[in-house]
Amino acid sequence: MAKHSRGERYSLPVYRVHRLKESARQQFRWAPHTIGLSIARPKDYEFSREVEARSHYAAWLDLKDSSDPLQLGDIFESSDGDLRIYKFVGFEQVQWQVPEAKPGIAAITEPQATEPPAQNGVV
Repeated sequence: MAKHSRGERYSLPVYRVHRLKESARQQFRWAPHTIGLSIARPKDYEFSREVEARSHYAAWLDLKDSSDPLQLGDIFESSDGDLRIYKFVGFEQVQWQVPEAKPGIAAITEPQATEPPAQNGVV
């Protein structure tokens, strides 16, 4: 909890820290910089901790001089689901990759559209 200048208490936003696994970190470091929304694979990340801060930049500053600072490729997730990835240029928006449904599985899980029966010869 933090305090306003008037002494009122309020809670700071909570950011979840998702650490890029070491097996994917070198590939991230040497990949060309992309412009626009990036896509992250959940399998390349593991949850690390939660940090209370006014913004993702404030959370980064809090962690910067800690024993476990944010590293390139790590992601902050806000309580509303907004994701920001830490890059050489700062933070950029990212989203989790959603696996595509396999055609055989989609056919089983999605109801098939059927035409209603014709009544009195009217379609």
